Amino acid sequence: MTDITIMQRELTPFEHLVLDLLCKGKSNAAIAHDTAHTEKVIENTVSRSARVFGITSDGDTNVRVLLALAYRTHFGDAAFESFGLPCQHLQPGADGRMYCARHVE
Repeated sequence: MTDITIMQRELTPFEHLVLDLLCKGKSNAAIAHDTAHTEKVIENTVSRSARVFGITSDGDTNVRVLLALAYRTHFGDAAFESFGLPCQHLQPGADGRMYCARHVE
């Protein structure tokens, strides 16, 4: 099994934008509209981004779901901030307040 959290190369700014929108649940058509690109460009970007994480398509794999999970795993919960979900890495600090163990500001 391939570790999909290890990136083969850095993502481009456009790939980050597309994956941020994908993580918000947007379809390729909606992402194309939001970025003023064609759906084909978005499809190619999603496919290229999946390869960055070592995700391959087959009959049993939903590439978009695995890609969103890999992106979130690699770049943290910030990819899902728009959902208003609490960070899953919270731990109590020395002062008793909860702090994210992964994301340091």
